[in-house]
Amino acid sequence: MPKAKGKHQEKVLTALKIRQLSTPGRYADGNGLYLIVDPSGAKRWIMRILVQGKRRDIGLGGLNLVPLAEAREKALEFRKLARSGGDPLAAKRESKKVYPTFKAAAEAVHTEHKGSWKNEKHTSQWINTLTQYAVPVIGNMRVDRIETPDILKVLTPIWLTKPETARRVRQRLSAVFDWAKASGYRIGDNPVDGVVRGLPKQADRDSHHEAMPFAQVPTFVSTMKAKNNSLTAKLAFELLILSATRTSETLLAKKGEIDFEAKLWTIPAERMKAKRAHRVPLVDRCIEILKQAIAISGDSEYLFPGRDQEKPLSNMVFLAILRRMNVPVTGHGFRSSFRDWASETTSFPREIAEMALAHTIDNKVEAAYRRGDLLEKRRELMEAWANFINGPKAA
Repeated sequence: MPKAKGKHQEKVLTALKIRQLSTPGRYADGNGLYLIVDPSGAKRWIMRILVQGKRRDIGLGGLNLVPLAEAREKALEFRKLARSGGDPLAAKRESKKVYPTFKAAAEAVHTEHKGSWKNEKHTSQWINTLTQYAVPVIGNMRVDRIETPDILKVLTPIWLTKPETARRVRQRLSAVFDWAKASGYRIGDNPVDGVVRGLPKQADRDSHHEAMPFAQVPTFVSTMKAKNNSLTAKLAFELLILSATRTSETLLAKKGEIDFEAKLWTIPAERMKAKRAHRVPLVDRCIEILKQAIAISGDSEYLFPGRDQEKPLSNMVFLAILRRMNVPVTGHGFRSSFRDWASETTSFPREIAEMALAHTIDNKVEAAYRRGDLLEKRRELMEAWANFINGPKAA
């Protein structure tokens, strides 16, 4: 047959011609699309195309699964992709990737991390909360197709009625989608990011203590230290975060409360919520902060005096820093960040973290038997917290 001149022939094959073909060989349909007839009689499609400067043959499937019209559609799609600089082979591999459901992804994350969680209660709670609240809503959805509105459906029913549980579910959801992104199953933002903007406002008690996710605390501290804020205020804020103390406990701290030799800060009972003296173990970075604070505090009895040396910094100073940094949390909320970090990432028993926060023991029998304050165990916990925030050299 003489070679056609001018434009390349298109759509040469027809359904009738294809049925009549029996001789093994390659039969052109036009624009790089070919039907291959194998010696066995099987028929399949290939696309011959120039991909990023290299001639490639891409299989499009057998004739029994891919009819002529669909083969032409696929060929056109791949041609357009190649002309725009894309890689049809990579696109084909991507289309064949098996994406896990949210339920499978959550179970994978749980399995990968539970070996590092020595607290069995936390290990079971981690997956149980997702199974109870998230799986019924998004469990069967592919992780790459879940978006923020879907996360909203998970959290809305418990956001006001179970705020603490809702916050933990949100953090665990975020961990699952971070894993999905790192594993190549998602592209783009974590769908949990920004979901709070679509949720109703919680009661004043909870919104007043809005907490920063603990994973963001190290970046916040380093950024805050670099900002042009009052040095005294920055030192006080960093001490509050590292010691997990309350705002008034920190701002009203006096020089006489610090024992540098024992690396101990004793907060008197009258300044504590539970009206019992609280001993705070001081890591090396806290010691550095306190020495620097004393050096710039002059003759004031307070570690962090305000403009008037006879008075401490205002209790609004931390809120002012947060507002200037456009961070929608409170100083008190860093206690929650610390508590979540201890629960989520360490194997320290629950009571160690509770005592570090100077929480009272509700169980009267347990309180009666635990007369000490577990100081040295708390010191290890606070050193781990400082390592997390500032790196090992800071603790």
